[in-house]
Amino acid sequence: MDDHCDRLPALLVSYRRYLDQPNTAEFIAEVTRRYTSGTLQRLVRHPDREVRRAAALALGYVGQYDANHALGCALLDDDRTVRTMAQNGIREIWTRAGNESERLELNVIVRLNAAQLHKEAIARATRLIDRAPWFAEAWYQRAVAQTALGRLVEAIRDCHQTLEINPYHFVAATSMGQAYLQLQNTISALECFRRALRLNPDLEGVRVQVARLARMVEDNRG
Repeated sequence: MDDHCDRLPALLVSYRRYLDQPNTAEFIAEVTRRYTSGTLQRLVRHPDREVRRAAALALGYVGQYDANHALGCALLDDDRTVRTMAQNGIREIWTRAGNESERLELNVIVRLNAAQLHKEAIARATRLIDRAPWFAEAWYQRAVAQTALGRLVEAIRDCHQTLEINPYHFVAATSMGQAYLQLQNTISALECFRRALRLNPDLEGVRVQVARLARMVEDNRG
């Protein structure tokens, strides 16, 4: 693959074609033929916003977990479209850590949570964590199941571990804040929500929560 800047127009051509007539398979094929993940990670910081949009979209489709930092930074981009694509893309790459067997097991756990089979999800997530303790999304999916079963302290612990491994996991920060809210710990909930906003300022629901909780804390102090 050629990583030279003379390939830059090709990315824009592919991106514009995709926007005009979305063909995901064709876009992915063109990107992977011409660009490495490392090149796309550099392009997501390009001065031209359309280039950044194209690179963020491409990373969401083809990037591996090593693109986490690049997309995490793109969540703070000046351009809203870049931020939106980064938000969608980064959640995809969170599931791409580990080997094929570990990723398949994570998919099973996600489906178990979706089917509300939370005890089985916890059991399988725990086994996956034992095999791959660095797999942040395994910790987060266990937190999802813990929350559903009302095990809020355990869920907070798993969300905290998720963020220790993956400091860009704004979803875990938000979930931790919600768990603290259920425990009526306003101060800790506010801290978690603020952390989520620092990672992803486009979380409008979280912004509303921050404003509400900040007023509550101020009123209590008064």
